[in-house]
Amino acid sequence: MEFKNKIAVITGASSGIGKATMHKLLEKGAVIYNLDLFNEDSNDEFYIDCDVSDYNSVKESVKKIYNKHGRIDLLFANAGVHKVGNIEETSIDDFEKVLSVNLKGVFYVLKEILPIMKAQGKGNIVLMGSDQSIVGKGKSAVYGLTKGAIGQLTKSTAIDYAEHNIRVNCVCPGTIETPLLNNAVDGFSRMTNVEKGAILESLKNAQPINRIAQPYEIANVVCFLLSDDSSFMTGSL
Repeated sequence: MEFKNKIAVITGASSGIGKATMHKLLEKGAVIYNLDLFNEDSNDEFYIDCDVSDYNSVKESVKKIYNKHGRIDLLFANAGVHKVGNIEETSIDDFEKVLSVNLKGVFYVLKEILPIMKAQGKGNIVLMGSDQSIVGKGKSAVYGLTKGAIGQLTKSTAIDYAEHNIRVNCVCPGTIETPLLNNAVDGFSRMTNVEKGAILESLKNAQPINRIAQPYEIANVVCFLLSDDSSFMTGSL
């Protein structure tokens, strides 16, 4: 996989899978812009403070990158939040927050970057889905709703933009050791009074290979999908 001098945008690259993907792409020579609300790395030049749930924030962030480079080659729409709860346990505020980040945020960044890729005649996009893009889980009503929608958005966008040499795929990981998982486990523990360690153990045992995955393992898949090595793949979950 070769990414030398490719201009890449990752939303939510300050932690978890986004961060692991950023470092993997950097190793391969890409220029990475991290659109997030906080920055743990010292590479401030390529960090842009951006709230993906705010369309104007996304618009201005993408504009900065395009004005500097005149192109955007790669996009990993990764930023997301989680909320534990069924419909009755999910407040309207929580519903709006998860919907705004996980779904509207992806739509906003696509809306700004797709015209750039269309004009340059090529581009490669990966959206962050979940195993819940495909299967249902308990106490995950609004999160599962957004990830199911991301699966359909992947397919429809892949069809719409294939003629412009733009590929769109979706990664659908299960249980990964990230801050998002830790927050979800904390929330589930508070709601059910089940000890956190017991929850993590049950999650581990639910995996076919009997462990929780690491972010770099998903980053490897994302980089493959962003590379020319997957040149015949589009619309895949």
